[in-house]
Amino acid sequence: MELSDLYSQKILDLAGNAQQPGRLVEADASSRKVSRVCGSVIEVDLTVRDGVIADYGHEISACALGQTSAAVVAREIVGTPVAEFRQVREQMHAMLKENGAPPSGKWGDLRYLEPVREYRARHVSTLLVFDAVADALEKIESNQAVAAAG
Repeated sequence: MELSDLYSQKILDLAGNAQQPGRLVEADASSRKVSRVCGSVIEVDLTVRDGVIADYGHEISACALGQTSAAVVAREIVGTPVAEFRQVREQMHAMLKENGAPPSGKWGDLRYLEPVREYRARHVSTLLVFDAVADALEKIESNQAVAAAG
């Protein structure tokens, strides 16, 4: 398989037609992740209400693979329970690293990234948005724990 085979028309369409949500003015937490391999960068902002992701923003400078992941996340994340998002992140890691099945349902477009599993150097950029959101969620939970402890 050639590297150019990774960039299917569907991947290029998802990346090229992605909404750019921009940054949130008031977020519960933000996270910035960088791929040392390719230089892709994403910054995400989140708000969470009652265990559900209520608002999301991002700014991204990434390859088409990172842009595709981020496009699907930006399109689907608002209204997603935190536990469901974590499960999707685990499925993405498993899909790339353990030949796991891709996410399904509203996250089904992530299946177009399945060929990335053959290119270890592209895993980080493909997973960047998931890792950034997970980091922001951990910050929110940590801040809530501190607030609850008073």
